[in-house]
Amino acid sequence: MDDLAQIAKEVRRTIIHLAHRSKGPHVGAALSCADILSVLYFRVLRLDPWEKRDIFILSKAHAAMALYSTLHGKGIISDEQIAGYYKDNGTLPAHLDRFTSNYIEVSAGSLGHGFNIGLGMALGFKKKNEARKVYTLIGDGESQEGSIWEGALFAPKLGLDNFTAIMDFNNLQGYGRACDLCSFQPIKLKWEAFGWHVIEIDGHDYEALQSACMENTNGKPKIIIANTIKGKGVSFMEDQLIWHYYIVNDEHKASALEELK
Repeated sequence: MDDLAQIAKEVRRTIIHLAHRSKGPHVGAALSCADILSVLYFRVLRLDPWEKRDIFILSKAHAAMALYSTLHGKGIISDEQIAGYYKDNGTLPAHLDRFTSNYIEVSAGSLGHGFNIGLGMALGFKKKNEARKVYTLIGDGESQEGSIWEGALFAPKLGLDNFTAIMDFNNLQGYGRACDLCSFQPIKLKWEAFGWHVIEIDGHDYEALQSACMENTNGKPKIIIANTIKGKGVSFMEDQLIWHYYIVNDEHKASALEELK
């Protein structure tokens, strides 16, 4: 998995460049899920042929920099597109817009929406007898949304074993720790009680991530609770609340890129 470690490091470097150039927020949220996206796009998702591709939806769309940077590393988003991130008359917005790239499947930003759109897609594939899968990345703060739990009830009833949710569980949201602001523990037992196949892993372990994505669910929808660190990869950003909104200045950029050599 050494190549995945290098891929994820390059994704993180691109995130730092984007955050610095745009003077935009959410760098911590993007760094948190870089390993998850690297595993999905370089090991798990079937993207060819296009009409039979698997679907990925970034429901926690404020981490758009992570998806853009992964797609750039995959050679899907060009240098010109990535350079137009978060600019007036630019190419890529701070939250996802499906009209900016064929690989941005859903416009997202309002939390709790992408998860349920993905469930609808999975149901459609089931009805058409298509062997396509849907993967959706949600946040732990997002998991306080009632719409998430409506979908959690919906999916097992319809046997959506072609749907996988991954929770980026870094336990930091905009104004504090998710478990303090609106606790949803015991999270694993709750999802199991709703009828899901639940796997809890280290969200920065590439082998564990890939294995969890591939694990058979015996007819149930799957959720992977990926325990992560906000700001992962840059020591002064790790598990620090300020990096939900804080801006990357010249000094921050230089220090971060030095760590990510």
